[in-house]
Amino acid sequence: MTKHLLLGAAAACGAFQAIACTGISLTAADGSYVQGRTIEWAQGPLSSRYVVLPRGHALRSLTPSGADGLALRARYGAVGLSVVAEEFIAEGINEAGLSAGLFFFPRYGGYRPYDPAQKERTVSDLQLVSWILTQCASIDEVKERLASIRVAGLEPASVVHWRIGEPSGRQVVLEIVGGEARFFENPVGVLTNAPGFEWQLTNLDNYVNLRPGNAEPLTLGTHTLLPTGSSSGMLGLPGDATPPSRFVRAAFYRATAPQQADTFGAVVQCFHLLNLFDIPIGIEHPAGEAPDIPSATQWTSAIDLTHRRVYYRTAYDSTIRCIDLARIDFASTPYRSGPLDREQRQPVVQVALDR
Repeated sequence: MTKHLLLGAAAACGAFQAIACTGISLTAADGSYVQGRTIEWAQGPLSSRYVVLPRGHALRSLTPSGADGLALRARYGAVGLSVVAEEFIAEGINEAGLSAGLFFFPRYGGYRPYDPAQKERTVSDLQLVSWILTQCASIDEVKERLASIRVAGLEPASVVHWRIGEPSGRQVVLEIVGGEARFFENPVGVLTNAPGFEWQLTNLDNYVNLRPGNAEPLTLGTHTLLPTGSSSGMLGLPGDATPPSRFVRAAFYRATAPQQADTFGAVVQCFHLLNLFDIPIGIEHPAGEAPDIPSATQWTSAIDLTHRRVYYRTAYDSTIRCIDLARIDFASTPYRSGPLDREQRQPVVQVALDR
């Protein structure tokens, strides 16, 4: 177990140095709430899996010194989607409806130095989502219980921050900077990576001129300027793949999207909006050096916090799949995990033409 986890941790730390993620959230007219996200890595397959954590399941955190961190049992059953190793859940939800996910946060975050004397209450950053989902039922409980543990990075260059949401639509961002945990209420419902969340909100002020629809004609002297196409009110919206630009785009796309009537409409809309954040595999590598994977965006998820359902699709198969927590008896189900794709191949349905 120790060797397996440490090898997985080493791989995960290397992976997270190249991960770029975009998160959005939507509330339907019927009050149901959905959180969606992408997860990217351009170096090769992330070997992601779905994970079912039953109530009472025993967990043990890694630390920089081995598989000797906090030992605990799950108070709540949960379902998550992992990266690199099934112990590292990147996004998930528990039976109480609390959802959590991690996002790479390089350079701006920083944990307290690892203290071997406190290893028995230490949780690795890549396992904090599992801790949140199995131990807490609300954001306030996360805030209260976080003081009882120490978060440690498994490798200094790998730092993350977290998005935590409730079925009510409340969402917070957790960042650890200089060893101090800080929670931010999220008024725009989006999250990417670095810089920090407060900076990202301030940066939105630079785009105060953007509007949905078309810009009005403008006359300069005797010459009239006219839009060259539709959506000219959004001219100036940044289009690159950096975290600040993705944050701005996500905030405006989310804010201008028509509200859907019900949960499933919001789920489908999440996937449509997140299509706009797929990162092509070629742009992060010199010409001819990209690995043989379909996309840097390896999977996209939309979690229905109201009805406790996890929806996802992958770079290999764009068919939307669902795990319904209501169909799981977390008191009796065994621990389970499996690959997100049974076969890494896009199914194609032949159209039956009428004679």
